[in-house]
Amino acid sequence: MPSLLHLDSSADPVDSRSRAVTAAFAAAWRDADPANTVVHRDLHRDPLPHLADASLHWPVAFRGEVAAPFRAAERLQREVLDELLAADVLLVGAPLYNYSLPSSLKAWVDHIHVPGVTAPFGDVDRPLAGRPAVVVSSRGGSYDEGTPTADWDHGVPVLRIILGEALGMDVSVIATNLTLAERLPGLEEQIPRSRRELAEAHEAAAALARTLSASVRA
Repeated sequence: MPSLLHLDSSADPVDSRSRAVTAAFAAAWRDADPANTVVHRDLHRDPLPHLADASLHWPVAFRGEVAAPFRAAERLQREVLDELLAADVLLVGAPLYNYSLPSSLKAWVDHIHVPGVTAPFGDVDRPLAGRPAVVVSSRGGSYDEGTPTADWDHGVPVLRIILGEALGMDVSVIATNLTLAERLPGLEEQIPRSRRELAEAHEAAAALARTLSASVRA
């Protein structure tokens, strides 16, 4: 059964645009085939702890004799790794917080980027190479090329590096900008663009979910 691992990290359970778009993707994934399954991990409501021990950055074989992380921490990391390794498609809700990833999502990244397990090291290559990863980025402002804030987004680039370059996944990004246009004074003229991008993100998410559902079954 094709499996989608659906991660949300927004701290806003009501008005989050990243949550809305990931929900649209997950709904289209389910509708595309009754055999499709979804594993949902809400990193804000049920946050992962920071890594309990530096040795958890490495598999057991490379930790050294003095490493002794808590067994509960090892079990939790193994659970998170198994979820990712079992997924045919990864869906990540990644709102931009202070120009970077939410800390809840960064904790997940720290748990799953393990050389010799998910990233290449020694005799291990990249078991997730070629698998689709969809990043839904919601951003309060705009980061258009040629503007002073063009290179201020340090969320999506990190995920492209970790998921794409390190783990070898096929990363797609769906972005919706100016999510704060209807809240903050001075952004009123950006409301039409904000609404348009949100609608386009919903459409893109549903279309990509259908495409990936067909491709993983091919």
